[in-house]
Amino acid sequence: MPDTIPLFPLGSTVLFPGVLLPLHIFEPRYRSLVRDLLDLPEGEPRRFGVVAIRQGWEVGEGKAQALHTVGCTALVRRINPHPDGRYDVIGVGAERFEILHVDDSTQPYLTGSVRWLDGDDEESPEEAELLAARVGKLFTGYAGDVCGLQGGETEALDLPDDPTVLSYLVASAALLSLEDRQELLTESSTVRRLQLQARLLRRESTIVRRLHAVPVPLIELSVPRSAN
Repeated sequence: MPDTIPLFPLGSTVLFPGVLLPLHIFEPRYRSLVRDLLDLPEGEPRRFGVVAIRQGWEVGEGKAQALHTVGCTALVRRINPHPDGRYDVIGVGAERFEILHVDDSTQPYLTGSVRWLDGDDEESPEEAELLAARVGKLFTGYAGDVCGLQGGETEALDLPDDPTVLSYLVASAALLSLEDRQELLTESSTVRRLQLQARLLRRESTIVRRLHAVPVPLIELSVPRSAN
């Protein structure tokens, strides 16, 4: 049976398993979501689904008119309340899910009926490890190029050995478009995810080296970034 979880749409963020997500909560509907999480019985996981917005914005008129169908839950690690009712929330990416139905009438915030996306498809561990080594090398070079472009000094990267963990870290850390990140989150195979990342990193490294610039997502050029 599908589960129902609170949904937190974001306009410029794709959350990946194992990645930290800091949020500053100020909108009334999301304050309500946090209060509901705080009211859960002791021992019950406090989680909500983070899903990227396909059309619309996080706040104001025209908000979240359409959502991507694959998201990732954020498991709450810390909630710091402010006297005026705002919250600072620290979550960490946990499980991927697919949205089956969105309910915008039961709660002040969106809820979704979801099915959980199981672990990676069966594949060769040896191939995943070889690809992870290639992606790690590409990402190290790419990070050095970006750091040099910004006038910083390149530092040695301590990348994880696990191919799946590495794939999610690189997906989150590289300066990719929301569409690229969403494609990486949707991919259920570590091998295919790493293959896609290798192509993306080669493309992005070429852009940095030839244009001496990093791409800025269009949403950042269109509206001020929301703290939610």
